[in-house]
Amino acid sequence: MATLKSLDPKKILVVLHGSIGDVTRALPLANIMRRGFPKTTIVWAVEPPSMPLVEHHPAVDEVILFDRPRGWLQLFPFLRKIRAGGFDLVLDLQRHLKSGMISRWTGAPRRLGFHRLDGKELNWIFNNEHIPAVGNGISKLKHYLKFAEHLGLVPEPVEWNLSLTADEEAAVDRLLDQLPGGFATFFAGARWPSKGWFSEQMSSCAKQIEQRYGLRVVLLGSKHDAELAKEVENACHPNLINWVRRTSLKEAVGIIAKAKVAVGPDTGLMHLAAAVGTPVVSLWGATSPHRTGPYGFEDLVIEGRAPCSPCYRRHCPIGRLCMQSIGVDEIMAKIETGLSRKRSSAPAYGT
Repeated sequence: MATLKSLDPKKILVVLHGSIGDVTRALPLANIMRRGFPKTTIVWAVEPPSMPLVEHHPAVDEVILFDRPRGWLQLFPFLRKIRAGGFDLVLDLQRHLKSGMISRWTGAPRRLGFHRLDGKELNWIFNNEHIPAVGNGISKLKHYLKFAEHLGLVPEPVEWNLSLTADEEAAVDRLLDQLPGGFATFFAGARWPSKGWFSEQMSSCAKQIEQRYGLRVVLLGSKHDAELAKEVENACHPNLINWVRRTSLKEAVGIIAKAKVAVGPDTGLMHLAAAVGTPVVSLWGATSPHRTGPYGFEDLVIEGRAPCSPCYRRHCPIGRLCMQSIGVDEIMAKIETGLSRKRSSAPAYGT
């Protein structure tokens, strides 16, 4: 049978509605496909939280939005667009029932997904080609790159090519004008409550960063992190800058790209920090960095210690003992290592 590359697909659909972290880790695959298939139209099906990452991305020609928060009535217009897309190749990167059904609904003659041993919810039934099984022994990013290998493409270099619009750049500049000198960024929370760190850890680290290195700390996060962020702000006033809820996702990317170091738990902003080359100290408890750690900064990982860790539970019934076990001194030692990393004075997006 001819390889997929020899068939020169005219229109490819990427199905990955997932978290900000997952979409970030899949961007290197999109860049590889753009280089390998320069004349191919690449379309990405996505949901609102991650849409800013792909909407103006140089490897993505079109975005099809499934606006699920507005209700399931949005499903039918979405499926009409999918069906009318005329795709000859689908890459199902989600590996769930939903993404499998979307892949099948396209009617594309070639629908590439995960091996049945690596899929979930009978996802493999809906796709007619599959990458080899690898299990959970490799990172998600490298797992996505197995799709490039199946396509006959060289799965390197790993590049993100994130970029901001002129308006987004201007918004970042306006914010940073309030903050002369160097700074660090902290990620206030995580999508799962079980993965978050504590206000006492954040405030103590923020004070020590200012005392030792003369760096102020910028706190970033979503509306769900507002209460926690306020606690940290009150403990550190006036030296900590609380920009939780004040930035868009892409503006947060621009801020992180100019930080000296970033610190936080397993969250989408952690992966975006790695994507723009900012040294990121990542804190782990309920989940494991061996599958989902930040690419290129594995040496700055800190794993909490608890008999049940990693539990992969959204809510912890025992007070997040794993995250409590991570000491401030341990975090500060990793921050010092991160700050010693050499990087360009004006970090570029997509490094």
